Amino acid sequence: MSNKDSRYILLVEDEDSIRLTLRDFLEQQGFNILVASDGVSAIKQLLNHDISIIISDYRMQILGGDYWIKFLERYCSDKTIIITSGFLRPEFPIPFEVIYKPFDYFLISKRIEEFLNT
Repeated sequence: MSNKDSRYILLVEDEDSIRLTLRDFLEQQGFNILVASDGVSAIKQLLNHDISIIISDYRMQILGGDYWIKFLERYCSDKTIIITSGFLRPEFPIPFEVIYKPFDYFLISKRIEEFLNT
């Protein structure tokens, strides 16, 4: 397991280059990362693992957008959720923290640290 924490972080991102490079970066930071390329794959990960933090893209081809947000709000209220997006704007009401793309990977790492330490 990780040096930092034994809990899993689920990274949900349909863009391969972001998903894989962010996964590698966060693993190098000592986090336990699971990945999914869409909402359906994310649900499978949620059923199979004890996940404490979800970092998810907003706009995905399969189960993304408003329905994904509604799912997270209803069924994952016990988890910390961060939404990433190049599509959303601050005036869109999202019930979770939003980090806008392009983002710095160190910012994501810092937010994870903050959540794990609370």
